[in-house]
Amino acid sequence: MSKYTTGEMADLCGVTVRTVQYYDTRGILVPSELSEGGRRLYTEDDLKLLKVICFLREIGLSINTIDSLLREDDPGSVISVLLDQHEQVLKEELTEIKNKMHKLEDLKKALKEKDRISVESIGDVAYTMENRDRLKSLYRTLLITAIPVGILQWGSIIYGFITWIWWPFLVYLVIGIPYAIWASKYYFKRVAYICPQCHTVFKPGFKEAFFAKHTPKTRKLTCTSCGHKGFCVEVYSEDK
Repeated sequence: MSKYTTGEMADLCGVTVRTVQYYDTRGILVPSELSEGGRRLYTEDDLKLLKVICFLREIGLSINTIDSLLREDDPGSVISVLLDQHEQVLKEELTEIKNKMHKLEDLKKALKEKDRISVESIGDVAYTMENRDRLKSLYRTLLITAIPVGILQWGSIIYGFITWIWWPFLVYLVIGIPYAIWASKYYFKRVAYICPQCHTVFKPGFKEAFFAKHTPKTRKLTCTSCGHKGFCVEVYSEDK
């Protein structure tokens, strides 16, 4: 039967000599015998065991987990549970990494749109990204509630032009105008704006915000802190 030294075991499994020695000190890969000179000697079975240990380490199992597994009388009964648990951990770590990548990409994209990058501008982007999901949720809520009102509006207009019966349009006005007032107040109560000059998050007056020029992400307002007038970035507001 072949016998292997520590160095040969390390070479065959692609690890360092110190790794093999460490597994020995942990008691998970004890050499089958010692030579007359005191050198560790390993058998084919030891080599197979080391390959198993290396494989389990490659998929991310800790030394403590591997040690516990190898000490089980029936390791087959627990290996599937351990692998399922480890798979869940890896999935959670992968999700976290993907989220960090998305934030990094969004930050780089947002900073490219700025003329000058500063600590304050990075803070503005971070604040915007932090509240982005809630802002999207607000948009969705308004869109969902607006769909039936929009259907009533265009349906009544088309019906009126076809039949010259306009009472459905009057019904729309009775519903649509109060809805528009409610939706506007609901919306502006839940958004705020970041001043590009002093980086203050502020809430404008309802009238100014309602009639201001705007883009999908900004609105031309006067900062309540420094008085700067320009396009300010829209964010979700914690303070309702």
